[in-house]
Amino acid sequence: MDTLDRRRFLQQSLAATAASTFAIGRGGAAPANEKVNIAFIGIGQRAEEDSRSLISTGLVNVVAMCDVDEKQGPKLRGEFPKVPFFQDFRKMFDKMAGQIDAVCVGTPDHTHFPICMLAASLGKHFYVEKPLTHTFQEAELLIAAEQKYKVAAQMGNQGHSGDNFYQFKAWTEAGIIKDVTRIDAFMNSPRRWHPWKFDGYQTGDALPASIDWDTWTGPAKEHPFSQYLHPGNWRSWFDYGNGAFGDWGPHILDTCHRFLKLGLPTEIEAVLLDGRRKDIFPMASTIRFGFPARGAMPPCEVVWRDGVKNQPPLPPEMEGIKLPANGKIIHSKDLVFSGTTHDSPLSIVPEAKAKEMKSKLPDYQTKETKNHFMNFVQACRGEMPCKSTMAVAAPLTQVFLLGVIAQRLGGKLLFDPATKQITNNPEANALLNPPPRKGWEEYYKL
Repeated sequence: MDTLDRRRFLQQSLAATAASTFAIGRGGAAPANEKVNIAFIGIGQRAEEDSRSLISTGLVNVVAMCDVDEKQGPKLRGEFPKVPFFQDFRKMFDKMAGQIDAVCVGTPDHTHFPICMLAASLGKHFYVEKPLTHTFQEAELLIAAEQKYKVAAQMGNQGHSGDNFYQFKAWTEAGIIKDVTRIDAFMNSPRRWHPWKFDGYQTGDALPASIDWDTWTGPAKEHPFSQYLHPGNWRSWFDYGNGAFGDWGPHILDTCHRFLKLGLPTEIEAVLLDGRRKDIFPMASTIRFGFPARGAMPPCEVVWRDGVKNQPPLPPEMEGIKLPANGKIIHSKDLVFSGTTHDSPLSIVPEAKAKEMKSKLPDYQTKETKNHFMNFVQACRGEMPCKSTMAVAAPLTQVFLLGVIAQRLGGKLLFDPATKQITNNPEANALLNPPPRKGWEEYYKL
């Protein structure tokens, strides 16, 4: 059998097993006292932190590790010397799918989709780092996969299980946060690409023998190995990463998007592109999103700013307040809210208004876990749903992916949320669903 036929055979075999016997990771849930057998795909840098966070729940068994670079995660591998290691996730599934219940995906943005899609098609739960995918259509396909294969799926915007989640939910339901007309989101920390003086892809670095570069490239365009791509620097390039949007957007705007029911915008405009380059993200950008009215909720404008000095203007309510490096200002009809990122709760500004409102603010404490990784493991065990499911995470990610297209092409884009098409720019519309590299088409058909 060729590789694709083997996987289809494997999918059918697992489906038959799930139909006749109980099995975690195959559309079912484990008994409360059973650990989740997990494989880590990507074990370097942030992915190693994710792996350790899942291990620390005490509810997982590590059964496999995978990384295209054999030199990644040496300490983690050393702690589990008997756990099989692979460089290619496809070979790992071919050999070990029957022993895996769930996977943690901590690879570069451009390879999230094929790994998650293959895992889901085999009935495996998946935790995937943010941003969910590299293209708009990939996010759309993962929404369908989550429903089709009945798996627990969680995007790694950790704050979505923390205080900000419960506070935003409680304050929205109580009418404290209402009639929001504008959100200023900002990410003013320095980025990897800021010191770079070049525009195009760099050549001249020898490919280390430890790296499977073809698998690293995945469905994206192929470029020669370079230290400016691996490790970590891939985030700087349009072909592989999603820039500051993908890195910080899910941490800053996640609860705004969910509880204000923003959905998808109708307008995306590149207001500022400073230090614009062909292949690399701008040095600074301001992107405006226009969201239509949602029922009784008024239209809302979201303005994103990245770049070290690209901060939003302060409203009168925040006069004299120094902004953090990353955060948001939420403007509503009656109140202004200031917040940072991840699970940090919001504040009402100015302080005098916050004191006046204190007695009206609902309690948002909960007995549920505020640990995003524990939430995922509990979902694998059937104890509670994931907080950042594909139905939640994919539309949020799609907003940022539309912003990336505006960063790349400039100008103003008109988007139809009903047809999910960019209607005024054929080149931009094509970027919603670019064809994968030859040999990777199968994952878009699962």
